[in-house]
Amino acid sequence: MTTEEQAADTAESTEEYADLGATTADAMAIAETSMDRVREIVPHETLADRIRGKSVHATGDPEFQHLIRFTGTTDEDGLTDEDGLTDEDDAPVRAGARAVLDERPIVTDITMVQAGITGRGHDCPVRKAIGNGAELAERTGMTRTAASVLELDREGVYEDAIAVVGNAPTAALALADCIADGTRPAVVVATPVGFVKAAESRARLREVAAEHGVPTITNVGRRGGSGLAAGLTNELVHVASDVRDGSIDAEWATEFP
Repeated sequence: MTTEEQAADTAESTEEYADLGATTADAMAIAETSMDRVREIVPHETLADRIRGKSVHATGDPEFQHLIRFTGTTDEDGLTDEDGLTDEDDAPVRAGARAVLDERPIVTDITMVQAGITGRGHDCPVRKAIGNGAELAERTGMTRTAASVLELDREGVYEDAIAVVGNAPTAALALADCIADGTRPAVVVATPVGFVKAAESRARLREVAAEHGVPTITNVGRRGGSGLAAGLTNELVHVASDVRDGSIDAEWATEFP
């Protein structure tokens, strides 16, 4: 293989694994080996499996695949097979990838999640909520993250956006209230972490997502975090990239414009 061919091969692989940040041959070899090992643990048959696999990769825990939940789907969102069964778990993934293809904004709760979103494979503006709503937080005593979500929602930022919460349970609770009041994100990815209100905030999001048909990807339990939220969001970017370049199965591609 010539030097030019090696460079082209590395560039092609880098696009495939853009969210891992690998840009050299050695880094790409590590990234590919890591993902191969994940696929030995997690089924790789559906779009939902890709999210489950990414959760294992992000946490280093094979059991985490069983903690991921997909909510806010209807039969109309999923494909129907010959037995009349639908793949509702895949629907939030398709919704997220569609939002990426439509270049909808990615809005994170804090800086750490924003920093983890890949800069390749999409043209979505990426912004964080934290830093907004300071006056509201001071006046009411609510957390800065909750106030920042409410402030951006007042400005209409979350409508049709890719809403990502990776750290603050109060941000997830505020986002749930916004959805209950009429806001409709294109998709929600929420994995806030901690011992206080984390599991409850995700349960609340699943409740309102199911009620109002908002595609949502969450997990159960206390665990989660910024790296997980960023990783799951990056997988939505990868699905969109696969649709764009035609490498995804035709049956999935027909679901996109």
